Amino acid sequence: MSVLFTYPGQGAQRAGMLGALPDTPEVQSTLAEARDALGIDPMVLCSAESLRSTTAVQLSLLIAGVAMTRALAAQGATPDLVAGHSIGAWTAAVAAGVLEFRDALGLVHLRGRLMETAYPSGYGMTVITGLSAVTVADIVQTVHADDSPAYVANLNAEHQVVVAGNDAALSLVQERATKAGASQATRLAMTVPSHCALLTAQASTLAEATAKVRFQRPKMTYVSCCRARALFRPDDIADDLAWNMARQVNWYDTARHAYERGARLAVEMPTGGVLTRLTRPVFGHDFAIDSANDQVSSVVSRILRYRRTDRA
Repeated sequence: MSVLFTYPGQGAQRAGMLGALPDTPEVQSTLAEARDALGIDPMVLCSAESLRSTTAVQLSLLIAGVAMTRALAAQGATPDLVAGHSIGAWTAAVAAGVLEFRDALGLVHLRGRLMETAYPSGYGMTVITGLSAVTVADIVQTVHADDSPAYVANLNAEHQVVVAGNDAALSLVQERATKAGASQATRLAMTVPSHCALLTAQASTLAEATAKVRFQRPKMTYVSCCRARALFRPDDIADDLAWNMARQVNWYDTARHAYERGARLAVEMPTGGVLTRLTRPVFGHDFAIDSANDQVSSVVSRILRYRRTDRA
């Protein structure tokens, strides 16, 4: 049995999130490395005003995830598998040793700029809860048109689906999902229609930049949130990262795949909470935990205690 580290995507950000990280040498060195690479104080990135920018959000999530992973590793708490939701996949790849943190910072900076400049307004995403993926897909199909594009973007849980599209399409999806019995149909606080064909051109540009960076074979199991399977070849992971903005996320099957590969404890990196809730139906309530709401020592103790129990 193994430990899975999960890394959240956009929507999990919080103002001041980097300042809330534990004050450890590993966190401080990660912040310094980010400051040197980006030429900006990371604390500025995660201000409430800055987090209105997709680029700042994605960089903040990357920095937070890498910093916490390093802080835990310094005390012997390391994962056997890693998986990230959307931008979190980049953090997972750094944690797995697939690419250097500095390279990831540069590529994620480009990723954020490509996404936010392509769709500065008029587009976004809506979460639908309480309906099956098939039902939501049928609704999306009735809405989708040239002037009202709509796509099933995220399959987060058995009955939680996220739809991407323009304002007109999302309003129709929300209305029809509610009539179909959805318990929730809510517009998310983001302006980019992620994980669909609307970002194909941007993903292609990012893939060109990614091809110039050295990727290595992962030191632990990297599970793709789009393919919901483990990837081992560097080229496959590079492709997975570059194109995931334009590909559907299947988090439920990703968590199931990690479980089927032997993971029995899932630990979410900051800012925490979203993936923990989504992963608990697979792992169980007591075996999907949120590192953001606990002291590092507490999380380390939980992981090491789990490993001792497993060996026994």
